[in-house]
Amino acid sequence: MVDLVNLQMWRHPIARVIAGILGIFLFVVVFTVPLDFWGQVIFAAVSFGCALLLRKVPGRLPTLTMIVFSLTASLRYIYWRITETTGFEGFVDTFFGTGLVLAELYALTVLLLGYFQTAWPLERKPLPMPANLTVWPSVDVLIPTYNEPLEVVRQTVFTAMGLDWPGDKLKVYVLDDGRREEFRLFCEEVGVGYITRDNNRHAKAGNINSALHVTSGEIVAIFDCDHVPTRSFLQICMGWFLKDEKLAMLQTPHFFFSPDPFEKNLQTFRAIPNEGELFYGLVQDGNDLWNATFFCGSCALIRREPLMAIGGMAVETVTEDAHTALKLNRLGWNTAYLAIPQAAGLATESLAGHVGQRIRWARGMAQICRIDNPLLGPGLKLGQRLCYLNAMLHFFYGAPRLIFMTAPLAYLFFGAQVFQATALMIAAFALPHLLHAGITNSRMQGRFRHSFWNEVYESVLAWYILRPTITAFINPRLGKFNVTAKGGVIDKSYFDWGIAKPYVILVLLSLIGILVGAWRVFVGDFQREQYTTLAINLIWTGYNIIMLSAAIAVASESRQVRKTPRVIASLRASVSLADGRVLACRTEDFSQTGLGLALTSEVEIPLGERLYVSIYRDQDEASFPAEVVFRRGNKLGVHFEELTTMQQVALAQMTFARADLWAQNWGRGERDTPLKAFAGVMRIGARGFGIFFTNAWRMLRVPRFSRRTGPTLKTGD
Repeated sequence: MVDLVNLQMWRHPIARVIAGILGIFLFVVVFTVPLDFWGQVIFAAVSFGCALLLRKVPGRLPTLTMIVFSLTASLRYIYWRITETTGFEGFVDTFFGTGLVLAELYALTVLLLGYFQTAWPLERKPLPMPANLTVWPSVDVLIPTYNEPLEVVRQTVFTAMGLDWPGDKLKVYVLDDGRREEFRLFCEEVGVGYITRDNNRHAKAGNINSALHVTSGEIVAIFDCDHVPTRSFLQICMGWFLKDEKLAMLQTPHFFFSPDPFEKNLQTFRAIPNEGELFYGLVQDGNDLWNATFFCGSCALIRREPLMAIGGMAVETVTEDAHTALKLNRLGWNTAYLAIPQAAGLATESLAGHVGQRIRWARGMAQICRIDNPLLGPGLKLGQRLCYLNAMLHFFYGAPRLIFMTAPLAYLFFGAQVFQATALMIAAFALPHLLHAGITNSRMQGRFRHSFWNEVYESVLAWYILRPTITAFINPRLGKFNVTAKGGVIDKSYFDWGIAKPYVILVLLSLIGILVGAWRVFVGDFQREQYTTLAINLIWTGYNIIMLSAAIAVASESRQVRKTPRVIASLRASVSLADGRVLACRTEDFSQTGLGLALTSEVEIPLGERLYVSIYRDQDEASFPAEVVFRRGNKLGVHFEELTTMQQVALAQMTFARADLWAQNWGRGERDTPLKAFAGVMRIGARGFGIFFTNAWRMLRVPRFSRRTGPTLKTGD
């Protein structure tokens, strides 16, 4: 009876409010109570020890407890930082010290919002479709394209044609803003719709909006022209639209079967989670809890009614996708996320292209922050406002990251005292903040982001997104939509000096800073505390050099000669030889143009021999004519001969459109181990050092007119 009474009291709103106020009060007391050096050390050691014990305990409660420990350490640090260390003296100290404090406040804000956003991912599961096909909605598959080659678009069309959905309720359209005759003829040949317009206003968003006026499906499926859907896409995703009449949009992950420039140039493909995996693996799942899932422009379903109610795709910013989701949420419609890869696409090939894409994203989020800020305006709940706010704040990391990379140089070069405190007190408060944040994020993000890699990604991009975000925030009308090139080749390895210039300059300044610091040690008349301060700044500078050197390594573009990347996959197959023999085998990889095969035993098959390769999926079989172009032991490489259109469709269905192909690799990599991750970044940093000095020596020896450089990138584009 007592338990029942207590439970009823807890359910009363007033009781919850009182408990919440009391909890906040106690928490504020914990992070504001003053402690001397040893008191702070003991408090930090005990709380960090508890966090380490909880780190391996399964369940969400230990995660939430670690978040509380991390928040306590971080808020204690920032409270002490503002109240005890900001009594700057002189212009130099004030200038550099204030900049660092503002950067730390930004980092803390993003940390707090990140915890809020990802502490409890929803982990939505698919809902089965009803047996009655009459209630299944009609679907228009829209594939927008502008200047991509037909070879890239063709595969997406083939897989879209094979979606498991009633034929009378599925229509596929290519939206060609390039108005190319070969595309029109291709669409006529394969029997899909072809839509153009007489202008290119509002780029991709305008292209889709134009198509919405000449199509009629209840649900719109949107795929970038390089994203190939699996045959199960619609059946996996559609159940939620039948269950929730207020659901306007459901997003699935963007999964890539080719390496991005980080993975290609650093040779970390499938070994280290790429830059986007954290967003699609954890952040979007966390957004889903708060009904704040972002539309990401591809691999998504949208209900036509709400989309037309907001006037179609948003055209006010260059990130039309996220802005569209924001508009839908403002009108009270729901958005959802299903963390099961049901499509895969091509990643950007070059670092210049990758940086250009991120510049557009950063500019667009700054535009939204300026003209449709989620903290203002009607229609959003608090959780939605905070999720959208964190997404926009994320792209303002350019200035804070550059400040963190140059702050120790202010002391080494100018003697600027950016902390008005002893080095030991700084360590006592700052280290717990950094260590707690590190192990807590490692536990939460370990499947989709390894420790220290965030610094590498931000170091590469910080300089390039700084100007676009500031200019777009000041004047949202500046800038234009740029299409990210896909399907190209890099015929020769080269070092992209144009992209690497900011990192090279910062590394050289940091090396000079270390030399200055070492000189001051030998000739300076320091007190004991000053030596400790100098040591902290030298260690900080050394850490920055590691991250910047890793960024330099990314700028060393690897050769890529295949227009159609090969996908590693083991599929059941067989080969039929001219003499009538049929040999069982499995694929090792596949592409649009060929296969790598592993035979069960070594068989003499001469190069140039023509044969038929059969690929199996459950009880289905499809055969394709091919020629042997590689042989070693029991390994064969075959190149497809001229395939008919129907054979190309069948090939796509037996390979790229397989329902389980992409999901089986999702989040299955090695979990993060901070020390191991740091060692890996150090190795890459050392390689970056070697790349820089090797290419610098070559540049000094080669005449200027013959130096190889990468694509030109203007940060204001």
